[in-house]
Amino acid sequence: MFIIDTVNQQSVREEAERIKIEFNRLSADKKIDGEFKMLFQSMLMLINLLISIFLEKTTKKNNKNSSKSSSQTEKDESALTHEGTNGKGNPESNATANNTRTVESVTIAKVTQCNVCGQDLRKTACQHHERRTKIDIIFEKVVEHIDAEIKHCDNCDSTVKGTFSPDMPGPLQYGNGLKAYIVNLFVCQMISLNRVQKLIKSMIGEVIAEASLLKFILRLYQALAQWEATSIEKILMSSAMNVDETSLRVDKKNHWIHVYSAEDITLKFLHPKRRLEAIEEINIIPRYSGSSMTVGHLI
Repeated sequence: MFIIDTVNQQSVREEAERIKIEFNRLSADKKIDGEFKMLFQSMLMLINLLISIFLEKTTKKNNKNSSKSSSQTEKDESALTHEGTNGKGNPESNATANNTRTVESVTIAKVTQCNVCGQDLRKTACQHHERRTKIDIIFEKVVEHIDAEIKHCDNCDSTVKGTFSPDMPGPLQYGNGLKAYIVNLFVCQMISLNRVQKLIKSMIGEVIAEASLLKFILRLYQALAQWEATSIEKILMSSAMNVDETSLRVDKKNHWIHVYSAEDITLKFLHPKRRLEAIEEINIIPRYSGSSMTVGHLI
């Protein structure tokens, strides 16, 4: 019995061809009599037939072993991620933003009469409900005006104006919800400046200047300065630190993102250089006394 699944298909064919060539050579040298020659030729024919049948059944046709083109062969799923496997990176968070709100309503579809016999069912008790749900998003533009009164004081001949709230220092400003959404588009979704500007215009009907959009990022950077300093100190006190670097295109030039992480803290620094020059300017590794690990290496 042939176990075709565990045998290299090409080697089986080559071995059968080698035996045939050797048999023909022996026959040409007249070292095989007529009856044995006929019997062996029949056996060779049977072997070739069995090889063809079994190998054709177990071998899938593709562009390498048949005339089929690669576009006509089945999709190779050997490298695809199977169900149940974990992808790269941190798991997705299920938390929702704290500046969102859910408006939920329930409408009762009442039964007033039988749609079969026409019987009046308005006074008949309901047995149970069947629910169907639709979830949608409607972007809501919230405009808040404060009209400060301006009055003239007859006693001292002064002009007095009402007080505005601290978060409204000028004639026009944007709320924290809009700022947070813009920062998310830039930092998390990595959408270009021009596309963010057009998207916000389509939502609120106003064009926000590019300088204002970039100022939102600058304010976030300034607000995180204290957190960054504290995180660097925690990394420096850790016993082991992971370091890595990866390239990023900035203004059509190659820059480098330098990554430092320990426990649940991850810091990323953008620098036009890599290795020693960037390491010295970022100044984390020169101050670190523990073990620094990178992909496949221990420093």
